[in-house]
Amino acid sequence: MLYLLISFVSFIILSKSFTNKPLNEVERGTKLVSSWFWRNLPILLLSRLKKGSIFALKISYFHLGMSLKKKSLVSDNEEEEMNKFFCLLDLPDLALDCILENLSSAELCTVATVCKSLRDRSRSDYLWKKHMDRKWSKVIGDAAFRQWQCHVDSRNRDNMKIFNQWNQKGIFAFLYGFDPFLWIKSKSQKVRGSRSSIPYDSIMALYLSLESGKFWFPSQVYNRENGHAGFMLSCYDAQLSYDSRSDTFQARYSPHGRWTSEENIKWERLRVPPIDTSPHVLHISYCLEDLRPGDHIEIQWRRNKEFPYGWWYGVVGHLESCQGHGNHCHCHNDDMVILEFNQYTPGSRWRQTMINRKHHREQGNQIDGFYGGIRKLHSKEEIKMWKNLWPTKVVEY
Repeated sequence: MLYLLISFVSFIILSKSFTNKPLNEVERGTKLVSSWFWRNLPILLLSRLKKGSIFALKISYFHLGMSLKKKSLVSDNEEEEMNKFFCLLDLPDLALDCILENLSSAELCTVATVCKSLRDRSRSDYLWKKHMDRKWSKVIGDAAFRQWQCHVDSRNRDNMKIFNQWNQKGIFAFLYGFDPFLWIKSKSQKVRGSRSSIPYDSIMALYLSLESGKFWFPSQVYNRENGHAGFMLSCYDAQLSYDSRSDTFQARYSPHGRWTSEENIKWERLRVPPIDTSPHVLHISYCLEDLRPGDHIEIQWRRNKEFPYGWWYGVVGHLESCQGHGNHCHCHNDDMVILEFNQYTPGSRWRQTMINRKHHREQGNQIDGFYGGIRKLHSKEEIKMWKNLWPTKVVEY
């Protein structure tokens, strides 16, 4: 009944707007806007949308038209050219897209509740990809996108099973269990732009799932377990969930058959895995021949063969037999390479290890752990990140 009443009133208003009856001063004031307003309309629309009020936009449009008319800021020619009321959808596509591109994610969600046309525009992957890149590109990588795609495929399979079940029961079973009020409610929710009608495979759906914390995604965490001494200057794989209230993350680590968790992880302690390799797989080292003293490296290490690898920061050191530095150093010609972890005290068993650059595979034992693949750091940003995480004092462990 409410929908019929709204439609009837809208029809009466529109029918009156198209009559040829001369307009009085008040009517013309409500329907005409000046050229100044038209030139600045995108700015006005954007400012109104950023306040989160779609309906205030339309009301302000009427009031501004009346005030401009009362001040006699429009000429007779402008009145004739603008003898119609313009709404947001009357804007050219380029102007409307420009407005939508400058809205925040929350504002786009608000716009999506206005009408079907704006809902379709505000949910486009083009707009939401920018929000994804701006906020999530530093923690979301290929592994996270693959996991999301698996989630989408699972949802699609579940929907297909439901459809097949209805199909097997036949049309009479469908009609018997059909609830028209439930159907009307679901259609009404979709018209109002509810999240339930968002396509599963859209970037908007991924963004909102990340924001809500419902989607756990794979990434890596520096100095896990709040910088515990046993994990200082390391980076481990984890499943992460975002908490929008505190703007932090919760992590779940899987060392061996059980999960350990950590809360209140800040953005600066996260990174996208630089290598698309499972934490249980040995990384193939292609940089061993190029390693020289002073190079920054990351090396895989795990407590035992059942545990996953973590990446540990270190530098290439000089051999004990080295007689000099700089041009007099010949360590790069030797098959053996010294790796130093200077965050630990001198004499610690974790301070230093030696590998063979010619025949390096996983090496170690149950006491000292197992060292795996090595990657040489070339990026200044990666090296700077590790230095920023450097402990304030030497770790005694």
